Amino acid sequence: MTYQHYIDGEWVDGHGTETFESENPATGETLGEFHRGTEADVREATAAADEAFEEWRELSHIDRAEYLWDIYHELKERHEELGEVVTKECGKEISEGKADVTEAWHMVEWAAGDARHPKGDVVPSEIPSKDAYMRRKPRGVVGCITPWNFPVAIPFWHMAVSLVEGNTVVWKPAEQTPWCGQIIAEMFEESGIPDGVFNMVQGYGDAGAAVVDDDRVDTVLFTGSAEVGHEIASEVASDPGKLAACEMGGKNGIVVTEEADLDVAVHSAVMSSFKTTGQRCVSSERLVVHEDVYDEFKERFVEVAEKVAVGDPLDEDTFMGPAIEAEHVEKIREYNDLAREEATNVLVDRTELGDEEIPDGHEDGHWVGPFVYEVDYDPDLRSIKEEVFGPHVALIEYSGDIERAVEIHNDTPYGLAGAVISEDYRQINYYRDHAEVGLAYGNLPCIGAEVQLPFGGVKKSGNGYPSAREVIEAVTERTAWTLNNSKDIEMAQGLSADIKTEDD
Repeated sequence: MTYQHYIDGEWVDGHGTETFESENPATGETLGEFHRGTEADVREATAAADEAFEEWRELSHIDRAEYLWDIYHELKERHEELGEVVTKECGKEISEGKADVTEAWHMVEWAAGDARHPKGDVVPSEIPSKDAYMRRKPRGVVGCITPWNFPVAIPFWHMAVSLVEGNTVVWKPAEQTPWCGQIIAEMFEESGIPDGVFNMVQGYGDAGAAVVDDDRVDTVLFTGSAEVGHEIASEVASDPGKLAACEMGGKNGIVVTEEADLDVAVHSAVMSSFKTTGQRCVSSERLVVHEDVYDEFKERFVEVAEKVAVGDPLDEDTFMGPAIEAEHVEKIREYNDLAREEATNVLVDRTELGDEEIPDGHEDGHWVGPFVYEVDYDPDLRSIKEEVFGPHVALIEYSGDIERAVEIHNDTPYGLAGAVISEDYRQINYYRDHAEVGLAYGNLPCIGAEVQLPFGGVKKSGNGYPSAREVIEAVTERTAWTLNNSKDIEMAQGLSADIKTEDD
């Protein structure tokens, strides 16, 4: 069968004639065929969302959250099954596939639970007879565009809060993971959510662009590449009244100081560089290591990188699965070639895996292994400035104090995530206060964040936080409300409320 879009409470083929396939990146196997959405399909979805908004917003937060509680329970009950679907469709090893589903239900739990939390702020007024406070109201239609590397968790980052706050949703999943999108849409249908409140259009970037361009979309939530995110932010900035919260990529780094525990440092660096085959927006591609510990750290890190288990992501003994698609493997190879030109020494080169490393029956998968090189720091080197989004890691030796390490760490146009490994709290605190990142870690891998924390970056990495508490800012309008409890009108700042006429 060819899977459909979900618009206004119905499964529809849409207006286009083109279809596309979902592929297992580990095997090359086709997982499903999907209708490719068009601009006309997006228009129908946004029209349905716009029409449903007034009725949806009239429900209480608690009533809106009830629909999400059904999905919360289904995500938990189908944890093993859906984790396997995630792994099959995006190539993450199985513990990561399951964790993706866990993170999704955590986000739904947070958003639905927040429905019963206090809302608004009471603000003291200068005038005793006045009550001053702030209220929030939903913005309207929220367009959600999500990536393939967290195909279940990130959609719920965007949509769970948006819906509980009273908005309606038009969602464009990543074209690489439409099967996960299909399952999520089925969950919304089974929840009984009113027609038009949730809509899904499958497809490519042109469908996403149509979501951004539609005048009925009030807020755009985006997680994905910097190039696309900057286009969206620029487009939305020219449309008065529309908002965008875009979380994008990074050229993330880990600082390992002379006071580091090297067991923690090596473990954290391996996790940060190779988990999800380096295909996390927070993956670390730069390791900035003090000269006093550099040689030992290098030796230990390289030893692990040479042995990292690359293989079938459904096998629990696998640490690194495949890259998402053939085009991405080619991009990683090109950056590895660039690094060979700029590096002082290539330490690990598993770009082309041997036949013995590729599991039987997986010859058509998109395989690439760790690539590690050391480089003399130079601010003009492309290899340490441009995001690869793969298992591509530069070791950079530094001398001096933590200030110099952070200076090198910050020398990138991105600012998403970073970590510092040190047993000296003063070094950690200096990094905390001066690293140009939106997500920072101390003595931990540079990976992830719990759902109750805002997720986003600075500089080229983002202009908003499309998750947790911070996303509320993007999907609601704040109204400052003042109520007079007196029969008299008295103004703040000493402003006279006396009305004077010519008769006076």
